[in-house]
Amino acid sequence: MTHHTLRDHLTAALDAAEPDLAGRLEQDPRAYLDLVSLVRDASGATDAMLRDAVASARAAGCTWNDLGGVLGMSRQAAQQRFAPATEPAPDDRARDSAVLAPLTAFNEMRVLARAGRYGWHCVGYGAGYHVVERDDRQWEHLRTSFGRHPGGDWQRVGQGWGWWAYWARPTDLPRLPGDPSVAAFLVG
Repeated sequence: MTHHTLRDHLTAALDAAEPDLAGRLEQDPRAYLDLVSLVRDASGATDAMLRDAVASARAAGCTWNDLGGVLGMSRQAAQQRFAPATEPAPDDRARDSAVLAPLTAFNEMRVLARAGRYGWHCVGYGAGYHVVERDDRQWEHLRTSFGRHPGGDWQRVGQGWGWWAYWARPTDLPRLPGDPSVAAFLVG
């Protein structure tokens, strides 16, 4: 059994992203500029994944001290580098748009399921929150890892959150009557 390192997997991903690059490197010195560009893009993607991982760890309850230890830096340095921007406020549609917060990876799907029964569906998200809009139908929500499409008529929400991808789809059922508050979705 061959043990592949993370570097092996990253190299394979880069090769898959530009399959003709390896051959060009043997013949064209300028192909190395394409290699630099590709690795730069990969570095930006892994940096974004690191930010997503830190935000997910914070949303799961990990402290800045915990994160600093894992990252090999002080608590203060980790917080200065990775502290999130404030969560977005709902836009002018007030009663047809809301922000569900604070959420964690452990409760967000339960909260989205509850909100979905009242016609709310996810249209955006970030660390610790989901932005939802309301219509007259009940909605289902799903979270998958690494952007895997669940099949069927699920609509992807946003571009993905690190390794999570979120999906929504309307049902044929009318939304439940009533207008519970965001707080009710979080604790109900």
